[in-house]
Amino acid sequence: MFGIILAYYFQDTQLLRISIYILAFLLLIAGTVNLYYKKLSAWKYKISLTCFYYSLFAVAGIFICLHNSHQLQPDYFANKKFNHLSIWISSEPQISGDIVRFETEVTKGYSNYTAASCSGKLLIALKVDSVRPIHLKYGDEFLISAKYLPVEPPYNPGEFDFKQWLASKNIYHQTFIRQTQLVKTAENKGNPVKAFALKLRQQQVNIYRKLIKDDEAFAVASTLILGYRADLSKETLAAYSKTGTIHALSVSGMHVGIIYIALNFLLGFLDRRKATQLFKVVLICVLIWGYSLLTGFSPSVLRSAIMLTVFILSKQLNRSSNSYNVVAFTAFCLLAYQPFLIWDVGFQLSFLAVIGLIYYQPKIKKWLYFKNKWVNKLWETTAMGLAAQLATLPLSIYYFHQFPVYFIISNLFILIPITLMMYLGIAILLLKLHFLAPIFEYLINFTNKGLKWIANLPYAGITEIWINRWELILLALFLLTVSIGLSRYKRKVFLLSVIILIIFQGGVTYRKINFMRQEKLIFFSLRKNYAAAFIKGSQCVLITDLMLKDRNFEFFVKPALDELEIKQITLVKWEQDFQNDELRKSQHQIRYKGKSILLMDDSFNYKKIITPSKFDWVWIHHNPKYKLTDLAKEINFSGILIDATNKDYIISELSKQAILLNLPSHTFKKQQALHLKL
Repeated sequence: MFGIILAYYFQDTQLLRISIYILAFLLLIAGTVNLYYKKLSAWKYKISLTCFYYSLFAVAGIFICLHNSHQLQPDYFANKKFNHLSIWISSEPQISGDIVRFETEVTKGYSNYTAASCSGKLLIALKVDSVRPIHLKYGDEFLISAKYLPVEPPYNPGEFDFKQWLASKNIYHQTFIRQTQLVKTAENKGNPVKAFALKLRQQQVNIYRKLIKDDEAFAVASTLILGYRADLSKETLAAYSKTGTIHALSVSGMHVGIIYIALNFLLGFLDRRKATQLFKVVLICVLIWGYSLLTGFSPSVLRSAIMLTVFILSKQLNRSSNSYNVVAFTAFCLLAYQPFLIWDVGFQLSFLAVIGLIYYQPKIKKWLYFKNKWVNKLWETTAMGLAAQLATLPLSIYYFHQFPVYFIISNLFILIPITLMMYLGIAILLLKLHFLAPIFEYLINFTNKGLKWIANLPYAGITEIWINRWELILLALFLLTVSIGLSRYKRKVFLLSVIILIIFQGGVTYRKINFMRQEKLIFFSLRKNYAAAFIKGSQCVLITDLMLKDRNFEFFVKPALDELEIKQITLVKWEQDFQNDELRKSQHQIRYKGKSILLMDDSFNYKKIITPSKFDWVWIHHNPKYKLTDLAKEINFSGILIDATNKDYIISELSKQAILLNLPSHTFKKQQALHLKL
């Protein structure tokens, strides 16, 4: 893991070559030590050998990471200029309105009537014809124009890093094309097993679509049973997220475990003889891996499938298995196959949850004991939920910025319904028991309503919790040290955990005090809109044409305001006058904390500013026909701000004029936001 992380941040072809030579040399030494172990008396040098093998695996991690990085390959498609590219669809197309997104593998590049072999991934966003929509599937091959762009970085504070997320999937370029720009050249180019699984899954999804009338119930059924990414409403997603049951909507270890329990029970009659026992083991493993393939091979499913296979085989061979070794072996297998999985949130949370179940669950279970069998079973289930939540707490807060207060209640509530839904959903598909569909649909709707009710309870969730990476490390170290200190009665370790907690809490308190005193000005970078936040403490005046429920506000603006702990937002439009104790906006002017801004739009066309004035900035909005050279003669200003409501050619022209006048300019379209601390 250390080698993979190190190589990821220092990707270089020279480092790849060096790692190959070092790895070959270390493997040669390892082979020699193993062959002549007794002659060399290697047991005398255990510490040295331990350090050596750690170094060997670290270098192996570096090599695996760099070798799997497409952009370091000599035939990576973006390293050369091509007119056209030959691509095939390598993921299941995802539909959102009239846009279809899918990942592709680039195989060839064409330039001046010559073809060259290529490699690499390209993300495509395709605008579909509403009259005659194209039907895309995994393995379809197309010829497209080689007009692609690097994936854009986040431009606003707190914004989701789409570039880093795609880079963790080995994708560095994307393109937006229309349906008419696709030329289909072949089919069935991908893995035939995966193609069959996706086709089979689509057939099962179609069965659910016919049987389940309610759209929300259909979406949950498809996601829960088959791992199909159906369109769930924001309300339902929020209910599952706020109650800490979002894991139920992604096919994970819980789902694979439920299937294993059912298979083990149904095939129990095969335990009578050794020959049939072996057949049962092989059959269960095949069925579990088949289900994993059907659901798309997500990291959590792969983790569960590998761990269950090891567990089943060790049980069959009457071998005891160390749980931590099984977890480590599973992680090693997955990372050796796909090293970039280390950045997958599902991978991280899945393994942490399992480690939590192994370490914390037995200890938490001992806290209480009930004589009643069913009450004790309920407590054991509660202990499992507490263990998983405790182990994943730091990362969950870091990634999702919330904590579900009633997670124990909600997880206990869904325990029986989810199990029944899994069995009913599979029975409908495998055994063709279609008459069970109304019960299945009712159960889904009942579960959704119950979770929505829990999510709407007072204090159901602590939201907008933002911690930085250093605070994440401190919180994780505190959890680790306090667990070791209390479980092993290590006084010094426990005292260390208290010190770490004080440092963590001190950092959080210091940051909160700064937020209470903050005076900031943020101009956000948007696609077509405008937004400027004038911040004083926990209050913000936001000059924008966005509404609080707009997708662009939630994606580009809200994360920054949440991170700064803004509690009160006042929306003000461009045309609207506004005044409070700190800010005054009137007559196309803004005065705030000693800063002055002239608001220039198309209402200035064919007019002249008579009164000499001085401004810090001129905010240019909605394509005014005013040259900066003329404006500089009429008023005194220090710089210009160009928002995204202006057309691209006007933005380009204004930027050129600013350079000629030696004026600083800030463009808030595909460029970084302006963040000023006042």
